[in-house]
Amino acid sequence: MRLWKTAKNAAVPLGCAVMLAGLIAYPSGSVEAAKRGLDICLELIIPSLFPFFVLSSMAIELGLAGILGKAAAPLMRRLFRLDGTCALPFLLGFIGGYPVGARAAISMYGRGEISKGDAERLLAFCNNSGPAFILGVVGAGVFRDSEAGLLLYLVHFISSVIVGLLFRGCRPGCVPAASEKAKDAPAEKKRFGKVVTSGVSGAFSSVLGICGFVVFFSVVIKLLVISGLIPAAAGGVAFVLGPLGVKAATAEELISGMIEMTSGVSALRGAAGSLGKNAVMAAFMLGWAGLSVHFQVLSFLAETGLSSKTYILGKLLHGVVSALLAALVFSFYSPSADVALVIADEIGALSAVRAPRAALLSLTGALPLAPLFAAAAIKRAREARRLLK
Repeated sequence: MRLWKTAKNAAVPLGCAVMLAGLIAYPSGSVEAAKRGLDICLELIIPSLFPFFVLSSMAIELGLAGILGKAAAPLMRRLFRLDGTCALPFLLGFIGGYPVGARAAISMYGRGEISKGDAERLLAFCNNSGPAFILGVVGAGVFRDSEAGLLLYLVHFISSVIVGLLFRGCRPGCVPAASEKAKDAPAEKKRFGKVVTSGVSGAFSSVLGICGFVVFFSVVIKLLVISGLIPAAAGGVAFVLGPLGVKAATAEELISGMIEMTSGVSALRGAAGSLGKNAVMAAFMLGWAGLSVHFQVLSFLAETGLSSKTYILGKLLHGVVSALLAALVFSFYSPSADVALVIADEIGALSAVRAPRAALLSLTGALPLAPLFAAAAIKRAREARRLLK
């Protein structure tokens, strides 16, 4: 036991020393990886996440969670034994993608709108991949099949619901949400201008932190590849998964994908084997999300008092359940060649989308929330008028 604690305490400083040595030994490769990470941030992370972070923050500040909670309360309580206000992070997680849902849940807990037990169980299944990534990047870009992308998104959604059902009971050491009092929500009524300002500044800070993780893990993966650690592990993976058509080069990308999801899913474009087998691997990686996403969520969890164990277990279960469902679904699915050819022609247009247009597309995807924001604003205006009288 003492030996384990010593090894655990020495792991972080030893890892930092190895990383520092790698940066000194391979400066050009590290710089190249950092530039690639920054490109991902400018072209994908900031345009897709920033609008949703602003909108999710405004939704919580304006009391949209309470409005949506009243309508969704029967469903959330019957399915997941959670308060109705937990519907907002669950919805945002599937619209905005990683890690919008987790950030919304943590923010609501910080404001006292949901209890600790509800927040921890909600984190197990509210942090999910968005439709833009699964339908556009995975379906059209990787598998060249829009129907396959739609099936993967349905598998991803159903698996998340199943994980939520698995966590509806009480785990050891958990206080049931029904008997745990949530903290009192702040009584202060904030003005719309202040809500927008705080939402933009908070979203910018969160996105900046996420970009830092993306750049960091891009460098880590590059150093692991240059040092030969990932290629060595890829040889073992290729030997085990050889019957599935996984070669060493593909296995190398898949291992990188366990660290950073986008790299692993993109590697399946050139993987040998049937669509079904590759779809199963994609489903697992989409459910697991990758260490990069997990560290982003853990950064939000810092100083909240919420346990990360439920979140990590939930994402692992999400990956396993998604893989099993994908294996079942794609065993009955036969891709249409005509559809594949049509989608293949659209890949160039998807890859050519630049940051300004990507931001516009993200804002357009968030438009379905506009009526809910309007309802929240009208409700706040009526409350303010009532107080003035």
